[in-house]
Amino acid sequence: MSERVPGGALISHIEVTSTTVQRGDIIQLGGCTCRVRDLFQLPQGAKQLVFESGESLTIHGRTRLFVARMLKRR
Repeated sequence: MSERVPGGALISHIEVTSTTVQRGDIIQLGGCTCRVRDLFQLPQGAKQLVFESGESLTIHGRTRLFVARMLKRR
């Protein structure tokens, strides 16, 4: 599902794993909206996500999350 936001940007809601999550993805955790600032590869396919708030989340290689992603205009 995609939707337009003010400014003409297009946001898509997609499912990601540790291999497909990207900087800038927006994840809602426990009612809080968190934007991924940085990510670090960990052993066995896991990743540590660092959010703009300074908090971090470690996800397993098989974890699936739904995120909002800004799509680039072409």
